Order: sequence, then C-alpha cells, then structure tokens
Amino acid sequence: MRNFLKTLIAVLLLPTLFFAAAQTARLLYAGLGNVKTFLCFLLGILLYAGIHFGFYNFSRMYVFGHELTHAVAAILCGCRIKDIYVGKDSGYVKLTQCNAFVALAPYFVPAYTVCLGLVYCGFTLWRDMAPYRLLFVFASGFFTAFHFIQTFKTLFEAQQPDLKLAGGKVFSAISITLVNLIILALLCKILFPEHVSLTEALRNVWGGTFNTWRILVNYIVERVFNAV
Repeated sequence: MRNFLKTLIAVLLLPTLFFAAAQTARLLYAGLGNVKTFLCFLLGILLYAGIHFGFYNFSRMYVFGHELTHAVAAILCGCRIKDIYVGKDSGYVKLTQCNAFVALAPYFVPAYTVCLGLVYCGFTLWRDMAPYRLLFVFASGFFTAFHFIQTFKTLFEAQQPDLKLAGGKVFSAISITLVNLIILALLCKILFPEHVSLTEALRNVWGGTFNTWRILVNYIVERVFNAV
C-alpha cells in the first residue's frame, strides 16, 4: 500500500517534472550570458565525458562516493551503520533501517561536486578565491558530468535494489529526475548568479503545475457532470 501511494504521488508530480525540466533548461541557456564562465563549465563536462568514454570510467571512485553518500544520508536520518564495503564495480552499506532518502541519496546528490563546493567556500574564509573562480567552474563541470554519467550508467546497466527499497521504479525514477533538476538549477545559480533567477523559475514551475492540474480537474469534472 505504501509503495502504491508513493507511485501515485510520483505520477501526480509529472506536470511539475515537465515544467522543472523546461525551467532548468532555460537557466542553463541563461548561463550563456556569461560566455567565459559557461565555456569553462562546458569544457569541464566535455573533459570528463571524453576521459570516461575514451580512457577510464572511474568506477571505484564512483562506488566510493555512492556508498559514502548512503552512509551520510543514513547518519542524518538517525540510522546506524553496521558495515560498509567498497569494491571496484560494486559496494554496499548495511544499515539498521532505511528510507527513501537514504536509498536514493547517491542518485541525486553529486557528492564530489558538493565536496568541491565546500572546499572552495572553506578557502574563501581566509583568502580571496576570485582568481580561481574559473578553475572552480571548470572542476564543477567535470564533477557534475561525473555524477550524471555515472548515475545514468548505474541505473541502466544493472538492477538496483535501492529503487525497490525506496518505493519502486516509478517513484524512484521521477524522484531522482526531479531532485537532479533542482540541484542542477541551484548549481546554475551558484555559477551564473547574475543571469539566473531561481525565484522566477520557481514561480513558472508552480504556475505551470497549477494551471495543468486546474485544466485537468475542470475537464474531469465536466466529463463527470455530462455523463450524469
């Protein structure tokens, strides 16, 4: 029953997912307003993609970040870690209990991008990091590509028990996609603050979702009354 309710909620979020995707694409396009920064971000993405598909796929590095994210999410939720293992192509974290956030956290939290941001912000506390901003943007692109490519590869190349634990494939797929879009939008704001308005994007997503459901509900009500 719980999985059915999660699936229902996920389906109800489909209009929100559509408008979130549209707004995130708009925010990325807005980043072109700062060409130098956008190109550095794009070069970071292309470099990782080139290395991943041409030379080395960083699988052990991804497994480490994946399992570490499970562990951190579990600690934040008050779960106790019983065991953790990181191999070349797979790993696991044994917990006393699990929930959807813990199960799906590695699929929507770009662990290395977050670590990079924390390190960068930490350095800004004691020195001017402005001269290194483009290097930070480049590295952000590299690790963001790492997150999305590795997540896509993990989800589509093998059966993931995490999805079942979280509430099923439909709920997990929609949740992962939506949260990744939100994180990408936040990253756009960090990298292109002068060209990106999250308030406007949120307003557009809310307005599009509300209008979609208003039209659907009115249509259903009209059909029901006509049938009666």
